[in-house]
Amino acid sequence: MQSPRNRMFNRDQFLLGTFASNCSGGMTVTKLPERWKSSWENNLKLAKLLDDAGIDFMLPIARWIGYGGETNFHGSVLETITWAAGLLARTRDITVFATIHTAANHPVVVAKQLATIDQISGGRIGLNIVAGWNKPEYEALGLSLPDDHETRYGYAQEWFDVVRALWSREEAFDWDGKFFQLKNVLGDPRPATQVPIINAAGSQQGRGFAVNNADFLFTPAIDLSRSAEEIAALKQQGSDARRDIDVLTFSHVVCRPTEKEATDYLAHFGKTHADWDAVDNLVRLQFAHAQSFPHDLLALIRDRMAAGHGGFPLTGTPEQVADGIAALHAAGFRGTTLSFVDYVEEFPYFRDNVLPLLEERGIRMPAASAAVAA
Repeated sequence: MQSPRNRMFNRDQFLLGTFASNCSGGMTVTKLPERWKSSWENNLKLAKLLDDAGIDFMLPIARWIGYGGETNFHGSVLETITWAAGLLARTRDITVFATIHTAANHPVVVAKQLATIDQISGGRIGLNIVAGWNKPEYEALGLSLPDDHETRYGYAQEWFDVVRALWSREEAFDWDGKFFQLKNVLGDPRPATQVPIINAAGSQQGRGFAVNNADFLFTPAIDLSRSAEEIAALKQQGSDARRDIDVLTFSHVVCRPTEKEATDYLAHFGKTHADWDAVDNLVRLQFAHAQSFPHDLLALIRDRMAAGHGGFPLTGTPEQVADGIAALHAAGFRGTTLSFVDYVEEFPYFRDNVLPLLEERGIRMPAASAAVAA
């Protein structure tokens, strides 16, 4: 059953969320002192600002070790299950996702955790499934990252099959699979409403997993003409599987009264004061173990990694930022996440100056109307 409150299922507007506010630095690999501090206090302030503004969701990154460099980018991270539960207990309408690595979290435990948070939140929890790509993190946890995507996604498929069985079956059951052998398990309580599922995937196997299991595939927007073709193909692949899948992307916002102010600040934090050692560590790991980014665009991606972890650049005046979001919408994306150098300091300007433009263009509804529609 679809949740009457979960904003992810509101078909009437382009979805907006935030990304990685639970991680030190957020999405900005910079040395500047005003870079994001991922404290609980800052995350709670941000969640309340977003909730009041009608923003749809918050999406975290699950990290266990940082990327080194002078800042050890993403070295300090709030764990996503407890982060989501805390934020949902203190907000009204916004959806908050937990990001879960399948190899590091037992499906029976996760199914119970999310069913519990479903009650805490009144149906506003979401699940972002990660099949694995960051080899040093696996090693830190004493795990082995399979070299082939078939094994990674085969494990993830059985993992999610177990979760769905626990959320749907009303009687205790045994499970005798390739990766899990369970005896007399029962999901009680079960989520009362549909939990939205996100999966980020670049490989053929990953895309197949997302199409067959997720409500939203999460992917970079590097070249919008390429994105439009990719989205059309994914939608067709979903239609062939009799599933309706939408596509989300991620963006980094530098919004200022003038274009020069915005571009100057972008150069300041994203070039002059970028933590290039951390950027290169991040790029090397992404290209060694994941297929999230097109390899033929490495030079462009390296610059975007520094300025926004590879996110689509929304840089300029409020009108220019609104133009960028409208372009994502026109390319077929269902929504985008937003990140800032300092989310709490910069979001209010975006709220006051960009959101009204999106409402004028019919891409977004006013916050009160969106809450009713959800």
